[in-house]
Amino acid sequence: MRRVLAAYSVLAGLVMTSPAFAGAKDETSADWIPFVPPSVTKWRDEMAEKGLSLGWTYIGDTIGNVSGGFRQGAIYQGRLDVGLDADLEKLTGWTGARIHANVFQIHGHGLTHSNIGNIAPVSEIEALPDSRLYELYLEQSFGEKFWLKVGQQAADTEFFDSKTDDLFVNGTFGWPAIKASNLPAGGPAPPIAVMGVRAKAQLADNVTAFAAIFNGNPSRPGPGDPQLRDNHGLAFRVQDSPWLIGQVQFDYSLGGLPGNVTPGAWYHTGEFDDQRFSLEGLSRADPAGSGIPRKLRGNYGIFGVLEQTLYSAPGSKDKAVQDAGGKDAGGKDAVNGKAVTAFLRAAYSPPDRNLIDFYVDSGIQFVGFVPGRPLDRFGTAVAYMGISSAARGLDRDTQIFTGKPTPLRSFEGLLEIIYEAHVRPGWLMAPYFQYIYRPSGGVPSPTDPLGIARIGNAAVFGLTNTIKF
Repeated sequence: MRRVLAAYSVLAGLVMTSPAFAGAKDETSADWIPFVPPSVTKWRDEMAEKGLSLGWTYIGDTIGNVSGGFRQGAIYQGRLDVGLDADLEKLTGWTGARIHANVFQIHGHGLTHSNIGNIAPVSEIEALPDSRLYELYLEQSFGEKFWLKVGQQAADTEFFDSKTDDLFVNGTFGWPAIKASNLPAGGPAPPIAVMGVRAKAQLADNVTAFAAIFNGNPSRPGPGDPQLRDNHGLAFRVQDSPWLIGQVQFDYSLGGLPGNVTPGAWYHTGEFDDQRFSLEGLSRADPAGSGIPRKLRGNYGIFGVLEQTLYSAPGSKDKAVQDAGGKDAGGKDAVNGKAVTAFLRAAYSPPDRNLIDFYVDSGIQFVGFVPGRPLDRFGTAVAYMGISSAARGLDRDTQIFTGKPTPLRSFEGLLEIIYEAHVRPGWLMAPYFQYIYRPSGGVPSPTDPLGIARIGNAAVFGLTNTIKF
């Protein structure tokens, strides 16, 4: 850890990073990073020409809550992501095939776990310290209309996703909390990828369909944190009840400004805990019962994503305008002019077997509006996580059976404001602010011996750096 921080201070004191790459996503720090000799960069370029691409991304977060939570303080966390892509056509002559693999080295501890106790993690990279295999898959293209991906993979980069939300740091803007909270072990998203098969089809010039089947539990069943049961990403589980998800993206143009709308749905075939009732049909808060949740067969969700370019500077290249509309929105667009994009996502799941039954988030980003900094972008986003009626019913039951005025959960709300600076090629720095309203919907604070006072609303300040090589 000290070595990581020492290297970090050499690089101008990097202390945080956004999960998005924006203008730096296709760049590299190889030309200026101090501890990488030119011979290494040359060797890597030669390997890429032969079909073997190697690279790494370091994300570092320094975050603190100045108020709220169950304690105040600051933390540092980081994640090194080392990746390998093999173009099998160049390497072996296998047309249209590639292999992707990457590993995480995660260090530090997250603010959500240590200070706030909210549902949506303050940073997308928050996880238990570990070194783990993340993705390992083979992708095969069949012409230019159909692609098949098989192996250990994540769902968050393609399903229920917009490109505009990649600007923001909070984990719910990457993998929405309604999935992370309702699926076993959080579903196939950082830091645990899952064995599965994903199909992608270009049905028309403006219509793209996605469908996937994943093993339904990223880690083996058992108590405690699922990350501790994942065997460092080497479990390769295929025996659990499957999780199926699909969506269709429709691209369009509105007044010359591109956008897209993506409806979708998912279904899990496994068993889920009833949020209110026990095996005996009594409230889980009733001392006359066992308190063991009743098992309910199956679970599902419906969702939709809307992304729209609101403004594109006159004279911008067509590709940049198209990108800003959601295909690849980000700082790259600002090379050709200013752009404003926005997103809206919503989802529903049945309340009897899910902690969150309704979810909505929305945000807006501005690219190229700072004089002299055409790749910088900034924006604001909000999220609402509605606690299900069954979970609230259990809270009311708890009040009745204990005789205490314990809190009733309602929803968790989130506001994020962020500015992302393109410092040097391959280096992004992003200061941000988050306000977390009613962490975990308004649960009792673990520091209150009476179990009556809620966890306080949290004001969070952070700085995030991303270095890509």
